[in-house]
Amino acid sequence: MSLGTSPEKVRTLQTALQTKAKTEPATRFYSLWDKVCRADVVLEAYRRCRANHGAPGADGERFEHIEDHGRDVWLGRLRQELCAKTYRPQPLLRVWIPKAQGGERPLGIPTIRDRVVQAAVLLVIGPIFETDLSPQQYGFRTGLDAKMALRRIHFGIVQRGAREVVDADLSDYFQTIPHGDLMRCVARRIADGTLLAVIRQWLDAPVLERTPEGVRRSTEAKNRSRGTPQGGIISPLLANLYFRRFMLAWSRHGYAAQLRAEVVNYADDLVILCPPGNGERALEAMRHLMDRLGLTVNEKKTRLARLPADRFDFLGYTVGRFFGKDGCPYWGTRPSKKSIKRLLGRIHDATTSRWNAKDVQSRIEELNPLLRGWAGYFSQGPVSRSYRLINDYTARRLRIWLMRKRGKRGTGYRQYSDQFLYDTWGLIRLVPPRANLSNAKV
Repeated sequence: MSLGTSPEKVRTLQTALQTKAKTEPATRFYSLWDKVCRADVVLEAYRRCRANHGAPGADGERFEHIEDHGRDVWLGRLRQELCAKTYRPQPLLRVWIPKAQGGERPLGIPTIRDRVVQAAVLLVIGPIFETDLSPQQYGFRTGLDAKMALRRIHFGIVQRGAREVVDADLSDYFQTIPHGDLMRCVARRIADGTLLAVIRQWLDAPVLERTPEGVRRSTEAKNRSRGTPQGGIISPLLANLYFRRFMLAWSRHGYAAQLRAEVVNYADDLVILCPPGNGERALEAMRHLMDRLGLTVNEKKTRLARLPADRFDFLGYTVGRFFGKDGCPYWGTRPSKKSIKRLLGRIHDATTSRWNAKDVQSRIEELNPLLRGWAGYFSQGPVSRSYRLINDYTARRLRIWLMRKRGKRGTGYRQYSDQFLYDTWGLIRLVPPRANLSNAKV
């Protein structure tokens, strides 16, 4: 939870809560709901939700509708419900999104009303729990990101001599978190009964799914007493809190010290870095602890990578030993083949003939953010070869699209030069950073 982007009064509140939580690790907070109800907290929560441009939930309400009919009036009614403690969550809207490894993942979209309340709760309790999370947990945290997790892995390989890596995968982590144990994690710090009851209601919220036969309603989470819906603003924090139990157990059971094995975690992704000979025991220990936590290890996607013969993928990067100029070996990262393939697929979809009705500028305005965002993340380690491949593929697909738009065949190389695509129309060309990060390649 960022303390630097909130209005001053909200930032002051967050700093006070975080300071108390840090200086008193065993304290519980008994009076928080009144802070969730504060006008400045609710307004800041609304602003953050509005900035995310999220899709409407089950009620179909959009931000434009709220602002057309009076944002302040809408927020006032919501605050009245919160202050009177009559607020009740609405059903989630379930949609399915493709997984990177294939298949689909359920996404539960709360209504805007519920999103704003979740964001308000997160503004209040996020700073409290931030002090409790492990330094090796990198997901959804202020000042930490995926590339920092990758650099920690790189440090473990280069400086600590890790040569066996447990590349673990959990089956539907968000959907299988046990509610009872999760609420105990929350109640360890939060003693406000109203706040705890609302969080439990979010976990038990019914789901609406639009099907060809009509709208189907289900109460899977409540019936199974498991899962925190992906798509909810509060869910990343709850997922981090529950994974903290594994991090604590790993240390308290002595696996970190006995095996000299370090866990690096990002959301539901984790690797365990081990010295030679300790990987098998670390893998078995991980399976044992996950079973005790009520989580399921995906055995098909979990493996022990032995460096330098093997490489492994983590957070979109391939990590391992590579060879540079003159065959000189180094430990580093590069964009994984799956990550490149996914981007090329999106470029292909954006330049198919069914989009011929759009003008050229609209097409480039769609491609540029796609390329810029990908390059913004995949900028660590040697990326020149990947960038060239993507540049060439994008230009080729755009030329073919332009030819089809004119009703002609051919590749369009003679008709549309590089200068025309990049200088005249403004298609961006991916350019590698002038110097790779020092801890991405050694």
